Formats: sequence, C-alpha cells, structure tokens
Amino acid sequence: MEGTDPYRLGTLEKGLVVLELLERAGRALRIPEIVAATGLERGGVFRILHTLESRGYVERLENKSYRASYRRRRTRIGYSAPLAGTPFRRDVTLGIQKAATGSGLELIMLNSSDGNPDDDLANAQVFIEAKVDVVIMFQPIDVVAHVLGDRFIGAGLPVIAVENPIPGAVFFGGNNYRAGLIAGNALGAFAREHWRGSFDRLILVESSLTSPATRARLTGTVEGVRQILPDFPASCVIHLDGLAHREATCAAIGQLLQSLPRDSRLLFSAFNDPSAIGAVEAVLAARRAETAAIVGQNATTESRVEMCRPGTPLIGSVAYFPERYGEKLVRLALAVLNREPTPLAVYTEHVLLDCNNIGRYYPDVLVRAES
Repeated sequence: MEGTDPYRLGTLEKGLVVLELLERAGRALRIPEIVAATGLERGGVFRILHTLESRGYVERLENKSYRASYRRRRTRIGYSAPLAGTPFRRDVTLGIQKAATGSGLELIMLNSSDGNPDDDLANAQVFIEAKVDVVIMFQPIDVVAHVLGDRFIGAGLPVIAVENPIPGAVFFGGNNYRAGLIAGNALGAFAREHWRGSFDRLILVESSLTSPATRARLTGTVEGVRQILPDFPASCVIHLDGLAHREATCAAIGQLLQSLPRDSRLLFSAFNDPSAIGAVEAVLAARRAETAAIVGQNATTESRVEMCRPGTPLIGSVAYFPERYGEKLVRLALAVLNREPTPLAVYTEHVLLDCNNIGRYYPDVLVRAES
C-alpha cells in the first residue's frame, strides 16, 4: 500500500481496510474471515482489532467475533438501468429498491435509455465521482462495455453487470444458452408428442438490436430441438428479425406465413415474450394455431396469462424470475464488498412454465386467464 504513494500511511490504511470491512459486512466477523477478506497477516489483524476496540470503533463479542460499533455512512450502491419499459425491467427495479431498503443501503438510481451508450458512460462517471461502494449496471450497452470496464477498474470500483457482461465485472443474469436449450427441448417434445416427431420449419424469432450474449438463447434452441429430434435438417431453420418487439414480430410473421403452405407444422422460438405474443397474434390471425407451437423467454405476466387460454399456440415460456433479482443482487453486492469468494458469473434459475405447472409459481394467473 505504501509503495504506491509516499504520503500514505500503510498502518493507518490497513486499519481503515479492516474497519470498512466490518462496517459493510452487516454481521460480526471472526479474525480468519477478516484475514481471508483483506489478505492481511493474522497478527496484524489482531493488533488492528485490539486498537479499534480500545478506541470504541469496534466491539468484540463473546464468540470472539468483531463488529463495527457505528457506521460512517450507509453502504452506497449505484444502480444504472432503463427504469421504465418492459415488465421485466420494472420487476428488477422494484425488486432492487425493496431489497436495498430492507438491508438499510443507500441506492443511487440513474436512468439509461435504450441503445444509448452515452447514458451508460455518463452514469458510470456519476457513480465514480459519488464514490459509491459498488455499481450495478443493468443491460449495459455492449459497444461501450470495455470502456466501462476500464473506467471502473481505474477507479477501483467493484461492478456487477446484469444480463450483458462488462470486462472485469461479476456477471449476474440469465444463462442464455441454457434457457435456449430448455425452449428447444420443449418444442422438440411437442413435435414428438403431437406431430410424431416431424415438423416443417423451426422459426427463430430474433432481434438485431440485442447483444451477442442474449442471442445465445436461439443458438441453444436449435441444439435443444436436436437433443429431442436429432435428424431434422438445418435447411428447415428460418431466422426472422422481430426487433424484440410485439408489433414488429407480428408483422414479420404474418408476412412469412403467407409464403408457407397452410398445412406446414411450425415451431417458433421467440427471443422474448413480447416477440412470443406477437407470434401468437400473427398465428391466430392466420388461423394456423393447430399447426404452430410457440415458446417465449422471460415468462412475463402477459405470457403467463396467454399460455393458460384454451387454444393458444403459446405452449410455454422460460422463466427468469426478475422479481427475485433485487434480493439476489443486493446479497451479491454485499458479498463482493466483503471480499467473500464470488463466482465470476451468477445465474438466475430457469424453469419452463406452461399451463400445467404455472400455478405453482404464480397462483394468481389461472384466475386472470379465466376472467
């Protein structure tokens, strides 16, 4: 520590490292935990704790653990995200607000616009100047991911990147390839059960507006169908750009259906649920529900209700449970701050929801579908 700046006092800095760790921890820590989190020598940690205790900054408990006697300020989290728009984003934002409040944390929330890298860069600078303790970037724009990573590393600021990765940051979000596999397995199983394992087209409803990481959902879909039905030809796969948008997807699929024979058996894997709902609307408008099966991603409220309607071609959607993101992100942020061993990537759980199991996860959906 002293070698980087001749005017800094190494012993004082070590003491502050220990004190700040205890302030952030939210619980009492034992000496081995402090040693592991700080990398300081055990004897030095003991002497620091003894000094801090004698000055009233730290309290030693009967089980030989230590906790801070007071906090200089609440732990401060910087959260950058599109704060409005899709239900998924709203669920994440509400969840992190609730979790931060429940944990007594200060949350600085800044809005970022869709597709505007300048917002991500500006928000990053605000967080650096505000000296937040940790940053959470939701869906950072991939074209500036390396710039963001370099700036945060230069500021010594830990970062959690949600959904889209940033170099040097801990990743949190969906396992896009695995979610695609789940969708592909569901489509393959449907074709095997209802069409004797045969289908005419696998239509991947993509979005050119999204990051390469999230496009792995549709790469996984192809592999997932192949796991169930290994012999289908690559020539039956159709790539369709729906721009991750309901109306654009509906229009694109409506045009596609006009070029396909009416008896074609069609499997649709949608990039997200707005795309899936757009596909449903196009298929129903063309009166081709009997020869179509659609799987979405995210299991939003609208798709949960739709998949419970009789006669819908939406056979399921892969859930990401965004309403649980906030609690997990705050817990992960505190683990990062406390220098606990943390995986480079932390994934949410994925479950294929359909009309048979949805009531176990969202009991109110069946009532809405009937109304």
